This record gives sequence, structure tokens and C-alpha cells, in this order.
Amino acid sequence: MLFGAGALAAGGFLTACTSNSDDGGDGGGENDNKAAVADKKKGKQVTIGFSGPQADHGWLNAINDQARKRVKEYEDITFEPVEGSNDAATQSGSIETLINKKVDVIVILPADGKALTQAGLKAMEAGIPVVNLDRIFDTPQASRCWIGGDNYGMGVNAGNYIGEALKDKKNAKVVELAGMDTLELTKQRSKGFRDALKNYKNIEIVARQAAEFTVESGQKKMSDLLQAVKKFDALWNHDDDQGVGAENAIKQAGRDDFLMVGGAGSKHVMDQIKADNTVIKATVLYPPTMAASAIDLARALGQGKGIAGMAEFEIPASITLYSAVVDKKNIDQYLPTGFK
Repeated sequence: MLFGAGALAAGGFLTACTSNSDDGGDGGGENDNKAAVADKKKGKQVTIGFSGPQADHGWLNAINDQARKRVKEYEDITFEPVEGSNDAATQSGSIETLINKKVDVIVILPADGKALTQAGLKAMEAGIPVVNLDRIFDTPQASRCWIGGDNYGMGVNAGNYIGEALKDKKNAKVVELAGMDTLELTKQRSKGFRDALKNYKNIEIVARQAAEFTVESGQKKMSDLLQAVKKFDALWNHDDDQGVGAENAIKQAGRDDFLMVGGAGSKHVMDQIKADNTVIKATVLYPPTMAASAIDLARALGQGKGIAGMAEFEIPASITLYSAVVDKKNIDQYLPTGFK
């Protein structure tokens, strides 16, 4: 839901590498798919449908922006977006509209992966390949390709960053401001975080609160943490949007005696890292650039091409993006990718 180098690489890799050659391979001789020489040169016209949740969160809004911007880079894409909705039934109806329009490919970021599985299956059965973006359907049969973030890896990298920062501190204490506990992604982020910190015997997670990916919930739950734990050394916040509320609570409490690591990669947090004058020292990316890469994959599917740098004639069945840690050392590289 709301949630590196890997994200940028995936985006560039796919964009620059979708083959537009009209030559077809016959299975003999040199790999005609050097699929590779691909560029943005106009190829076969492809109509791409796009369906996602309502953009009521900074990361989701960035997903929509990334998709729209990527489409404009190609002359051979006709874009058919439908209105976003957080209601599974409404989104399912929108996907059915795209199926009836007989678009070539559909990119779907489901409001609820389980609830929208049937919609994905229906498109696939109609002969329309589906690119499943981030939130996973219940069965791989509901899509041709999945691309998304690594929630477990996000937690691991946050834990390793904090672990290295505190490895020489005796009896270090850490608190966690998680996302919605009803979501599998939150469970995966927390598990990765805990698994990573098991390697640091001097560090203990002393408190955890689950917020709701909103500024209001972030402020309330952070206030609870600050009242419950009078002294700690580091905070990991799963989501930069709810982190704005957490920052408000921290300022109100007059606290600056710990380091904070965010999650997702908002421009606001990256600006704070760049300035280096608050408790925020890093953020772990959950890159919305995945939506741009999903467009690249959909275009490749619609044109029947593979991607460069790989010997196969077909695009992969799944692509997991890397959750890079952004801190003061590499902030200049990643600052342009921050979302509002």
C-alpha cells in the first residue's frame, strides 16, 4: 500500500530497454531479442489501461504522477486511466470497463489485492495481460507480471542502518512507529526490522505503536510513544506521510535526543536529511518510480518484446525493487526522486 538505486535502475533499465525492433526471432541463430537495443523510438501502438486506489496519500499520488509522466515519454502509447477508488467493488467495475474497451494491457494497483484478484483473472481470461503493481493478487494467474517494493527488505535495511549507528552504544533502546497492523506489508516491515536488529545484541526494541499512514495518526501514536518511553536512542517510522505528524509530536515534546529513520522517501523528509538540523537522519525508500516501470513493462507486453540486458524473449514474471537507505552521504543523488 503506502508503502534506491534499485528503483532508479529498474526504471532506466526498462525504459531504455524495451525492444522496438520489428524483427521477430525464429528461435535459431543469434538471439534476435538482443531485445535490447531498445529505445524510445516509436513502435507498435499500445493502449494501456491504468487502475489504482484513490490518491489520498502522498505516495499514491506519486504513483499516479509517475505513470502519467512515463506515458508522455512515448509516442506509441494510448493511455486509458480510470478514476481511482479505495472501494474494491468500484475499482473492479472500472477494470471491467477497461476490459470492455479491449485495451491491450492493464496496469492494476489494487486497493485490496485479495478483493481485486477476480478482476485481474477476468482481464487475463479476456486475453488482456495484466501488470500487477505492488499490492499482490491472491494468485499469480491474475497477472502476467508483478512489480513492487520489498517490504521485508525495507525493514531489514532500516534495522541495519540503526544497528550500525548504535552498535557501540551499551543497552541501546529503539522504538517503532509502524503502519496499519491489518496490512500484510506492515507485518513484513516489522519482521524485517526485528530480524535485522537480532544481529545487534546491545539493542532492544522497547516500544511499538501502529499508526494509519496519516499525519493525524502519526502525531497521536508518536505522542503515546514519547510519553511511554522517556529515553530511547532511535526511532523507525514506517511511512514518511505519517512521519509529518510524528515530527509535530517530537517538536511539541521538545525532544532531540535520538535519531529518526523514515520510510518511503518523501521530498519533505529528504529536505530534512539534506539540512541535517532535525532528528531525521535517513529514510528507507519504497520507490513510486515502480509505476513508471510498470508502464514500461506494459508497453513491452503490448508490443510482444522483452527487455534489454536479459537473454529471454519475454519480460520477467516478477520484479522486486530494492529499498535503498538515503542519508546525508547520498542525499544529492536521491533528492530528485522525493515525492510530495
